[in-house]
This record gives sequence, C-alpha cells and structure tokens, in this order.
Amino acid sequence: MSHVIPPGASRRLYNEDLAPAEHRSWGFYSLFAMWMSDIHSLGGYTFAAGLFALGLGAWQVFLALVVGIVIVFVLMNFSGYAGQKTGVPYPVLARISFGTFGANLPALIRALVAIAWYGIQTWLASRAVIIIALELWPGLKGLAGNNFLGESLLGWLAFLLMWSLQLLLLRNGMETIRRFQDWAGPAVWAVMGLLVVYILINAGWNISLDLPGGNSAWGTTHAFFAATALTVTYFSTLLLNFCDFSRFAPTRKAVRTANLWGLPVNFIAFSVVSVVVTAGTFKVYGEYIYDPVEIVGRIDSIWALLLGAVTFAVATLGINVVANFVSPSYDLANVWPSRIDFKRGGLISALIALVITPWNLFNSPVVINLFLGGLGALLGPLFGIIMVDYYLLRKQHVLVPDLFKEQGYYTYTHGWNRKAVLSFVVSAVPAVVLALVPVFGAFSAFSWFIGALVAVAVHYLISRNDTSLAESIAAAAAEEAEPGPGQEAGSRTQ
Repeated sequence: MSHVIPPGASRRLYNEDLAPAEHRSWGFYSLFAMWMSDIHSLGGYTFAAGLFALGLGAWQVFLALVVGIVIVFVLMNFSGYAGQKTGVPYPVLARISFGTFGANLPALIRALVAIAWYGIQTWLASRAVIIIALELWPGLKGLAGNNFLGESLLGWLAFLLMWSLQLLLLRNGMETIRRFQDWAGPAVWAVMGLLVVYILINAGWNISLDLPGGNSAWGTTHAFFAATALTVTYFSTLLLNFCDFSRFAPTRKAVRTANLWGLPVNFIAFSVVSVVVTAGTFKVYGEYIYDPVEIVGRIDSIWALLLGAVTFAVATLGINVVANFVSPSYDLANVWPSRIDFKRGGLISALIALVITPWNLFNSPVVINLFLGGLGALLGPLFGIIMVDYYLLRKQHVLVPDLFKEQGYYTYTHGWNRKAVLSFVVSAVPAVVLALVPVFGAFSAFSWFIGALVAVAVHYLISRNDTSLAESIAAAAAEEAEPGPGQEAGSRTQ
C-alpha cells in the first residue's frame, strides 16, 4: 500500500480503504440515488404485492408499508450518523463494541449473507439478458436446453456477462460506484413511469388495487404488524452497513435528507406504482403478473422489450452493488488489511458468488429458509449491540485512531470484547429459533426485532458499569475537546 500508515496504527488493522474517509463526495443526491438503486429492484417491486399474501386489504398494506418504512428511516439515521461522524466503514465501526479483532465476527456474518445474495441477484439479472438474447437471436434457443451444474449454456453466458459487468464497477472503488448509482436509480423510475401509463391505458384507467391475498392465520392485527416488521427486515442488511456509504457524506443533514427522500418518500411511491402495475395486469392480461420483466416481454414491441429488460438488469445490478457488493468488500478487507483492500475484497466476494452456483441456492427452499433465514435472524442482534454501544453506552464518544491500534481502548481481551460476544449469543439464539422453528411461526416475522431488543437490553445491562468503557469515553471526550490531526480527519465534518 502506498498510503502512509498513521503513527501507532497496525498493519493488521489498517489500510487506506478502512481508514477514516478523507474525501466527502457523497452529498444528498448521491445518497438519495443510492436508495433509489437499492429499492428499484425486482425484489423491491414484488415486495409490496407480496404483503397481500398475509391476508390484508389495500389500505392495510399501504399503512403497514408507511409505518415500517418510517421505522427504517429512524433506525437508518442511527447507522448513518455513526458513519458520518467517525468516517469508518461497518467492520471498523463494529470494532468499537466487539473489539479490534472481534469485529470480524459481525463482519463475516454480514459478508456471508451479502455474498449469497450477490450471486442470487446476479443470476436474477441474467434472466433479463436471456430474454433480450432470445428476442434478438431466436437461434440461441438451442443453447437454452442443455445443462451444466444446473444451468444451461445460455444461462451461464448471461450470468457471466452480468458477473463481469459488476466487476467493472471495481475499477475506481467507491467513486465509480457513486457515479453508477447517480443515474441507475432514476433510470428505473423513468421506465416504471412508462410501464404504469401503458398498463393504465390498456386497462381503460379502471383497476382494482385489492390484489388477491391469503388468509391471515393469526388474525388481521397480527398480519398488519407482521407486514410492518417484514418491511423493516427487508432493510436489515443495510441497517448494519449503511455507514459504508454515509462515511463519505459531508454533513449529518445530507444523510438525514437523503434518507427522508430515499426511504419513506421514494419507497412508498415505488410500492404504490408496483401495486398499480401488478393490479393492472389482471385487467390487461387476465392474470396477475408479479414480474415486471415478464410484463415488458408481453409488450408487442422489440424496443419496449429491450428498454425494459436492460433497465431491470441495471436495476438488479444497482441493488446488488449497494446491498451485496460494497459490504463484503470492506468485510473481507477487515480480515486481512495488509493483503486485502476494497478491490480485492470485492473480487474474492465475486469469485465465491460464482463458485456457489447461486441458482441452486435460490431454487432450494431449504437453503433459502435455513441458511439465509438463519443468518438474517442474526442481523438484528448485531445491529442492537453496535447501536446501543455507540449511542447509549458511549454517547457517541469514540477515539477513532484507537480503532486501528493493537493496544488501545478497543483491544479488550486479545482484541475481543467478551461481553459483546455474550450479548450476541444470548440474543441470537431466540432470534434464530423464532425464525426457523415452525411451531413459532407466529413470531417468525418479528425475529429481527426480538433479536435486536434482547441484544440492546443484555449488552446495556452487562456493560454499563464497565470501567474500561468509562476510561475510553473520557479519553475520547478529551480528544474531541482538543482535536488533533487524526481526530480531525475521522470525527469531524469535512
């Protein structure tokens, strides 16, 4: 690394990508566009319509979405403010509570979830490529029938194309990603707007917004709160690592304003549009179509097909980069900073996502429910511990340079904070049990909340009288009162 290591920092904990952000170029628009890229995806499109399956009516689904996304907005600000103030990415922020080396536990859990979904989202994006290819070159149908490791030759080619395009975004690290997000999110809005107009015109401007749903097994009230909780859980990955982006924000206001417009306003608008289009397909085609790529494929125009398929491929790349690419790049760099930087971390993530043949993961209910469902339940406890430690226990007083020292205030016992690990185990067990054991089905939608709240209570109770905690707070407060060069770069608005 050409970057000069600050005095006292360890090569085992420090590299240029993990260091406090020096250039704060992610203003309001870049963060807002990031949220558009995250929400404007095939998953985001089907999410709102999927809530009708809980047995709710249109107004109940809408109200659940509003309540849920407002909760997300509040919680996301906590993560965003911490990143903006300290200037460090998620795995380094986790060092505050878990210890300089113990932070690899929450980092690698988040990375595993991200890499699995990175592969799956890349494969889903390749479906749009196949539609384009078969429309332009019908002769390729011969390549769609053979099979290698569960996928056709055409499927492999489409997947590798999408896989390679995402690696191009690594060229200049986060700056290239910022430029990509700046236009990707708005592009999807433009096409969705055209799709809404097309469907409404063909439906005679007369559709019913009550989509067919299931029966609420535990009553309408339970279904409403479950829908609200699922809305929060949908954003559980970025609740942990939004600081990977907000660390580049110039001010708290930029973070807060971007979150307001990108989450409640944009998410609700996109959800309403998704429901309108899905409802309209019944009037136009005689059946409810939940996949926008399929809707576009039914439009009798090669240009509409190309525009729609390309846009939804870009949309899937957008959410993949935001939710599943940036995080493991930092998380893996945190494991071995002297050898793995952000770009190498991203390359390793992509290679793992390729090797696991993600279509086989996606098509296996056992893997999706047990592996990803179980790992997802662990994200609530991690969020609870990190946030209660930063806001309630430390009151935001952090000695940023010590996050990169082997002997500092965040070393604890050989780099591990045993109290944070204990809090995690105690809160993770009920969260995973509630998420996976069928007899607790009524509580499964709430596993993120239950895990997070148990973690907050346990970690606060066993850590509040810790003398080393009080010492680190006093040292950080003294440093903030007379900021030095290191603290200037890490903890103050640039």
